[in-house]
Amino acid sequence: MGTPVRITVIGVGNEFRRDDGVGWAVLARLRERAARRPLPPGTVPATCDGDPGRLIGLWEDADLAVVVDAAHAHPGTPGRVHRLELDGEDLAGPPTTSSHGLGLGEAVELARALGKLPGRLVVYAVEGADGALGTGLSPAVEAALEPLVRAVEGEIARYGRSAGRPA
Repeated sequence: MGTPVRITVIGVGNEFRRDDGVGWAVLARLRERAARRPLPPGTVPATCDGDPGRLIGLWEDADLAVVVDAAHAHPGTPGRVHRLELDGEDLAGPPTTSSHGLGLGEAVELARALGKLPGRLVVYAVEGADGALGTGLSPAVEAALEPLVRAVEGEIARYGRSAGRPA
């Protein structure tokens, strides 16, 4: 048998800051579904507040890391989802695109410098409408949630097939 594949799915954010909790909401849905249809072996769902050190610790040694986070764009389209596949090249664009003090870009660059990037990193960034204190997603982000969960499940299945194991 080959080496086991490790997939990490990380929901970034703060579930008590409305749309900033979209990553956590995706993880909650994945966990609910896993009760009926388990995730492939070696798949680890995790939530994170966005701290670069914690992100790196969660994706370190992963073959695939899928990160879901809220994004702020000006002007923005709440609910719009951006898919980024990050490889060995430097990130382009502004240094911070998250609602956290340090953004995902800084975590990626730090991980690159330390040699701790996952084999493949896919980021789903969801444009939010409301980052105020409170729970629950805005209607636009809530509407994007189910297609986003299916997209993350698709990433996991595609990677599993490409790694030679049943999805």
